[in-house]
Parts: sequence; structure tokens; C-alpha cells
Amino acid sequence: MHYVYLLESEPESSRRYVGLTADLRHRLREHNAGKSRHTAKYKPWRLVTYVAFSAKDNADAFERYLKSGSGHAFARKHLW
Repeated sequence: MHYVYLLESEPESSRRYVGLTADLRHRLREHNAGKSRHTAKYKPWRLVTYVAFSAKDNADAFERYLKSGSGHAFARKHLW
């Protein structure tokens, strides 16, 4: 399985992050351990939601969509 996940940081910094992984628990631990340069300074992170895909191509496409302008609007309305 491949997961597109949405993270949110603590309320003080209130950052949001969209990512893709095959091991969701491991990846969340990495984000909270500061091992991702994009998310290290805004930790701790909490998992808001995720969507599972059996095909990596579909997961890649959905992640790219969520990072686009219309995808931001969709996520704000339906996922956050």
C-alpha cells in the first residue's frame, strides 16, 4: 500500500504538510524525530488524515494534486 498523508504541526506554528510513503507509522516517527529537513523545525506533527492506494502511480498523482492550487482548496474543504 501507498499512503498520501496530511500532517499538522502544533498550534503555535500551525503548519501543514502533505506527503507520500509506503510505511506511514515509520514516516510519522521520522517527521517527529526531525529527520526531514522540510518539517524538522515545526515538530511535533500529528496525523490529520491519510488515503491509501494500492498503486503507487495513483498515490503520486493524488499527492501532486493536493499540492496544486485546486488541490489545496479541495484539501481545505474536505480533508483538514
